[in-house]
Amino acid sequence: QVQLVESGGGLVQAGGSLRLSCVASGRTFSSVAMGWFRQAPGKEREFVAAISWTTFYSDSVKGRFTISRENAKNTVYLQMNSLKPEDTAIYYCAANLKGQAIVTPTRYDYWGPGTQVTVSS
Repeated sequence: QVQLVESGGGLVQAGGSLRLSCVASGRTFSSVAMGWFRQAPGKEREFVAAISWTTFYSDSVKGRFTISRENAKNTVYLQMNSLKPEDTAIYYCAANLKGQAIVTPTRYDYWGPGTQVTVSS
């Protein structure tokens, strides 16, 4: 069993920055692949970024967002810069116990409750 809790969401103006955190508990963290996803109202959940031994990004956030992890703290981060109104969504972190950093949400085993990010224009 893995528990995930996100934090760091909020309201920010376009062009601003936020850093999301996701703390994991329940098992050895270093071997787990972690992903960030987001879901806007009326839309499907979409991949944002993932990290295992390397990192992957969606085209919509590449160059603006950075995913990183700190295994000693069982924490994964999502640094979001140059935010746009279209980045507004609930952001979720997820864990893949097989260590696979992949874009398909159904392949992740555990999810956090999410944190709201709102970008005003």
